[in-house]
Amino acid sequence: MSKGREGAGAGGGAAAVLLRYLREQNRPYSAQDAFGNLQREHGLGKAAVVKALEQLAQQGSIREKTYGKQKIYFADQEQLPAASDAELRALDGEIAALASKVQALQQSCRQMEAELKELNCSMTTPEMSKELEVLRKDCGSYTEKLERIKSATNHVTPEEKEKVCSEQQLYHREWRRRKRMATELLEAILEGYPKSKKQFLEEVGIETDEDQGVTLPAAP
Repeated sequence: MSKGREGAGAGGGAAAVLLRYLREQNRPYSAQDAFGNLQREHGLGKAAVVKALEQLAQQGSIREKTYGKQKIYFADQEQLPAASDAELRALDGEIAALASKVQALQQSCRQMEAELKELNCSMTTPEMSKELEVLRKDCGSYTEKLERIKSATNHVTPEEKEKVCSEQQLYHREWRRRKRMATELLEAILEGYPKSKKQFLEEVGIETDEDQGVTLPAAP
């Protein structure tokens, strides 16, 4: 290190360099940030930077804020020269431009987030290949089944199916009618029969639908 740099890094020299730097940049820095930014140009040591910043803060030349275990230093805004109208207008323009840029970036981020969400919900190429293979197998199975149905000789025509369904309904109606007649006749006999219904059925030898586990279909 040169003698000039040693002088700059000692005591008041370091404080002057740091005070000028903080006022020129007018933004907050930690001791580590200030050391990293000024070490190469001014040869300031880490300990000298920390000591100088603490002295400047104690003197009221700069401001100090503590965030957790870290301290942040920045220029005292009241000690900075007042900005001219032209400078203020320039700053307003810069703020407006930055705000517009932030808005555009936010819109872009929302679009990318929507695209990312859509991609995350989509199938990957390996997943699509696997699904395609499953569908091809299913399609082949269905095609084979369809060919067997087409080549069968025992097809039932719509007319034949309708005839069978009509006959089935007829038989069900007749079943219900005869069951109702038998029940009414049985109840009439039981009115004068001294024993139970079960005993009467056993003596006569009548078997009911329930005895055979048969259930009469519901009326359509």
